[in-house]
Amino acid sequence: MKIINARLRQQTALYTIIVENGLFASIQQQDQPVVLDASTAGDDIDAQGKLFCAPFVEPHIHLDAALTAGEPEWNRSGTLFEGIERWSQRKPMLSPDDIRRRVKDTLAMLIDNGVQHIRTHIDTTDPSLVAMSTLCELRDELKDVLDIQVVAFPQEGIHSYPNGEALMTEAMEIGADVVGGIPHFEYTRELGEKSVKTLIQLALKYDRLVDVHCDEIDDPNSRFLEFLAHEAMQAGIGDRVTASHTTAMHSYDNAYCSKLFRLLKHSSIHFVSCPTESIHLQGRFDSYPKRRGLTRVKELTAAGMNVGFAQDSIFDPWYSLGNGKLLRSLDFGLHICQMMGYDDFVHALDFITDNSAKLMQLKSYGVKEGHPANGILLSGEDDYSVLRNQGEVLFNMRHGKILMQRQPSTVIQRVSL
Repeated sequence: MKIINARLRQQTALYTIIVENGLFASIQQQDQPVVLDASTAGDDIDAQGKLFCAPFVEPHIHLDAALTAGEPEWNRSGTLFEGIERWSQRKPMLSPDDIRRRVKDTLAMLIDNGVQHIRTHIDTTDPSLVAMSTLCELRDELKDVLDIQVVAFPQEGIHSYPNGEALMTEAMEIGADVVGGIPHFEYTRELGEKSVKTLIQLALKYDRLVDVHCDEIDDPNSRFLEFLAHEAMQAGIGDRVTASHTTAMHSYDNAYCSKLFRLLKHSSIHFVSCPTESIHLQGRFDSYPKRRGLTRVKELTAAGMNVGFAQDSIFDPWYSLGNGKLLRSLDFGLHICQMMGYDDFVHALDFITDNSAKLMQLKSYGVKEGHPANGILLSGEDDYSVLRNQGEVLFNMRHGKILMQRQPSTVIQRVSL
């Protein structure tokens, strides 16, 4: 298979990409545009100057809850905590068939929008652990199509939910790839700190990655991030740890953040921000001025720390919209974080590609010779044009095989102006 006239990120030339045995065998710069011979083309593709890049990475989503909004009740206040209550009502309705149907529908949506790598948080505060078992099964069944990391996520707390720690351990035995936590939702500060210690111990025991819902609240006194970063650093696993949300950082004063950033930098932990969900859930107790409630993405990035963007939810008790389009989350994130300078635009796709691949510790990720032939073609020629026009994913290729392909949207009739 050959792809001609393709543009690559941060490059102005056109390239020919040759795929053999599921790998990128050759990536060569062209001197000029090449014409595809239709009579001998076969599976070859003319990219027509459009951007070919590594697949999008979704580093934070809740597949077990996807497509359940309004079942059995809607989250009418729009708050995080009512979302947790509504999900508690929905959990008894879970079954393998229910989960498989919704998850597969959601995964199809993600594939259509260029995603191949997913980290999903699965609730362990359910004594049946049916979602955990089902997602681990689907992860293994679909490995040729998608990479899925399953997080053991204690939605209602490790130490505030009955038998919570034992359920986390059982989830690790079932096969979870990542240890999760939610220290700010534990009943007390002491239990929150205890939960961080517990999840770090589980990660060390089972040799797993860590991804913690950390300080997803407007409270400026919620400071579990510093505790997580220190515990990770002390355990020597900082680069294997991700702090998701950290929205309380939006409410921290600058003096504290200056001190905090020193620890965060030394710890080497990663960050995930979910722009559409956070702008919706946070600031709910404010009148005016009203906080945006996102973590300090711009400042973390400027300090050299790694931040990925994610969708978090698709039509669930916390977020009743969502369509699988990471470009939408990227657009929201850059606006909300006031990262609207040209230098921000030209590297914008980093937030939904390389940065998230790094925190997920994906191997052989990227359009490079010898790597698996995984990539997407976007209707734009660079990060800026794709972002500005919310470019369509024209095809999604994995190991040299096309998972999804669409024709570009075109206007067939327009009124004269």
